[in-house]
Amino acid sequence: MPAAVLAGFDRQPLDDALAAVQALVDQHGHVIVVYSRAVPAAVEQRLHTIRSLLESDRIALFRPDLPPLAVSVLARQLRQLASCDLGPGVLASAGRLLTHYLHAGALLGSVARLDRVPVVGLTSHARSWVPGSQFGVLAHPQPELVKATPETVLPGPEFGTWLLVARGQLQSDWVTDVLAPAWKVQGLRETHLPAESADWWSTGKAIEFCAYLPDLSVLYQLVTSVRQNVCHWCGIDVIGDRCVFCSATPPPASDITARPARALTAGG
Repeated sequence: MPAAVLAGFDRQPLDDALAAVQALVDQHGHVIVVYSRAVPAAVEQRLHTIRSLLESDRIALFRPDLPPLAVSVLARQLRQLASCDLGPGVLASAGRLLTHYLHAGALLGSVARLDRVPVVGLTSHARSWVPGSQFGVLAHPQPELVKATPETVLPGPEFGTWLLVARGQLQSDWVTDVLAPAWKVQGLRETHLPAESADWWSTGKAIEFCAYLPDLSVLYQLVTSVRQNVCHWCGIDVIGDRCVFCSATPPPASDITARPARALTAGG
């Protein structure tokens, strides 16, 4: 399924940005906006402003706590699933589910300014000033840091994955020659480093990577195996405990049991 790229979203006039999003809602019915935590604050503010002005519960804003390359992988997986018979609420909810099956990190030439991965401490910072040092950093699912050597790797997935690699301003074959075989990846692809990666990793000397599930049938099975619920506020089908469109959470069990039986029946 195609995706619309909101380029220069925070720099264009508000009326133009508003019209662009409204056109997408009118054309597709529902819009899921996937964006990195590394985007400028003005972008996120603009997104919330537009969602508020449109007073729409058909716009879902999803900002996963993932590095930029993993965010792009997740967006592609959602585009794959959009071609299946999934409702918009289930599709948007699937984003949070699928993050659990991504292993994302980077090979860095320095971790001196890295503050997004909690395992990076003062000792690691000091070691990063040694000329020629390179560090393997796993940001998700469990933060981890190792000094990159032919004998040292990061903990990887326990299921079959492909590996996407994006090279920045760092020369090394550690990801492809050491990490990929250790993770027993079933395939490897390379792409361009996302624009936000240098900011996220606090250095352009990086090789970002993400292990992911490439098979649409597997993704579909994962999503459809999760119990679906109906949002009590907007009535859309979702998975998980929060509606990604209206942000409503399930009411307390006491509230449900206190309601008349007719309120729990379809059309009641």
